[in-house]
Amino acid sequence: MLYQLYLLHSYLSVLNVFRYITFRCIGAALTAFLIMLLAGPAFIRMLQRNLIGQVVRDDGPETHFSKRGVPTMGGILILSAITVATLLWVDLINPYVWLLLLVTIWFGMIGAYDDYRKIKKKDSRGLSARGKLISQFLGAGLAGLVLYQLPGFDGHLSLPFFKAARPDLGWYYVIFAMLVVVGASNAVNLTDGLDGLVAGPTVVTGTVYLLFSYLAGHAVLSAYLQLPFVPGAGEVAVFCATLVGASLGFLWFNCYPARVFMGDVGALALGAALGLVAIIIKQEFLLALVGGIFVMEALSVMLQVGYYKLSGGKRIFLMAPFHHHFEKKGWPEPKVVVRFWIVSIVLGLMAIATLKLR
Repeated sequence: MLYQLYLLHSYLSVLNVFRYITFRCIGAALTAFLIMLLAGPAFIRMLQRNLIGQVVRDDGPETHFSKRGVPTMGGILILSAITVATLLWVDLINPYVWLLLLVTIWFGMIGAYDDYRKIKKKDSRGLSARGKLISQFLGAGLAGLVLYQLPGFDGHLSLPFFKAARPDLGWYYVIFAMLVVVGASNAVNLTDGLDGLVAGPTVVTGTVYLLFSYLAGHAVLSAYLQLPFVPGAGEVAVFCATLVGASLGFLWFNCYPARVFMGDVGALALGAALGLVAIIIKQEFLLALVGGIFVMEALSVMLQVGYYKLSGGKRIFLMAPFHHHFEKKGWPEPKVVVRFWIVSIVLGLMAIATLKLR
């Protein structure tokens, strides 16, 4: 919306600044951050009035029992901030932006229904795993089909460190895209177990993908760095900026001790958004590096469940996901979270380093 103001630069030259993606990224991040900061207190009070509180399972860590009743579903505000900031600062004729918004909202709706069942229906398990996966694959599959049909988009993969190798999956790329989006969504959701644990790595991952989106949409820089050139990907950078701003704003209220949790409505949506960004700019495998915290958490659950079944009841970790393992070892919650943030920042720097490593 504000992007169109540059058309009036002949009357007021300062309006030409709205053409620049860097300026709009900053504007988008600040807008999402301020929406979170200004609307957060009233939104939390609304959640409290409506008794929308966290449900803690009895088989979870004992230290989490005190979190029962803390307002949850704060992801609704995150999605609102992302949507408003995106619509304000992007070029609205860009198809990637609309696809990102629709997928983010769809996964948010899945998470919202899951949260609703847990809170209002008193069902600690929420939406069934089968129902959740069917809904997720449906949304991701439609997004993959639309994306594959867009002019200039193809089924080539991009491999970090091997920039000359770009295998073509053809139509199988749609299936690959579904797995990336759904996998990222659930990995972020599994990570959402401690105060601030998801918001911090999301800021790091979103920032890295903001940089890669900007480079992918710049013909000269992408050619110099041997990155796939994706026309229009610059607007994806603006969307990434809203993810960063909204996550930072949420962290203001979600840092220890949390005043609000994002719930599945936020975690599933943020993960899906990051996964789709990776698909659009052809940096799919980079997500496993920069989002290594999310990957580690998901793998810990799969390893724990698999080993438990194969060994007849033995465990690899004291508790999964991985962050609970350290809690069981006696680490205070803030210590676990901050150290995971540090690892996320290191992984983000390693991801940026791949720009010059091949």
